[in-house]
Amino acid sequence: MKTNLKPLAIVAFLGILSYSCSSDDEGTPPVAAPVISNFEYGEGSSHSEDQVAYKGSDIHLEAEITAEGTVSSISIDIHAHDLEVGEGEVEWDFEQTFTDASYLVINPTFHEHIDVPSNIPAGEYHVTLTVTDELGNSTEAEGHIQILDPITLSEISISETVVRGTDFHTEFVISAVNGIHQITVDVHAHDLEVGEGEVEWDFENIYSEGYHELTEAEFHEHIDVPETAPAGEYHIIFTVEDEDGNTVEYETHIDVTAS
Repeated sequence: MKTNLKPLAIVAFLGILSYSCSSDDEGTPPVAAPVISNFEYGEGSSHSEDQVAYKGSDIHLEAEITAEGTVSSISIDIHAHDLEVGEGEVEWDFEQTFTDASYLVINPTFHEHIDVPSNIPAGEYHVTLTVTDELGNSTEAEGHIQILDPITLSEISISETVVRGTDFHTEFVISAVNGIHQITVDVHAHDLEVGEGEVEWDFENIYSEGYHELTEAEFHEHIDVPETAPAGEYHIIFTVEDEDGNTVEYETHIDVTAS
């Protein structure tokens, strides 16, 4: 009888042990995925929550992360869809994974500034924040940000013709988030025949008085054309520079007539 009971006792013991382990496993709740809250992003210099940033500046990003498991990485992805790439511009896709020691903890606060290139298209960009913990749980928060030109010109009104010996009118509205440094006006012609009594005319002037450091201004000037200027088509370039060195140009033409 004793020899028969021994195997039964072993089987019973293994059964109890197996049940005990299974009960322990079932009693351990899974670790919840990280939770992202108060995700904000905007112009870096002012830590703005407005979802706007400017080319040549930076984007401020911040979020509070609640994580039961230790965070293993935080990633940012910024990209656009079907924005037209203008002359001198390049597409911009930004992706970076942050593994700083200050983030690889439970419940970190994410805070970074991302530089925005000055030569990318303005428009709407998609922002995705991804938080992953050491167990592989992952959570995303996303939104959109408008990336704008730091200088814009609007309501442009410039004379199309001018009689030499008089002046022509130039007017437009400047918006410069960093403040206006100066406006340069360049007027010149190409290969115009200089007749008797005429003198080749090239005009360049820098305007800062009344405009310097303003973020909004109406540029309104009259430019004299000498009586001796050869008649013909002239090229005009307006260059607006802000206090951070960003520039924007506007080009047009004007016909100078003898009468």
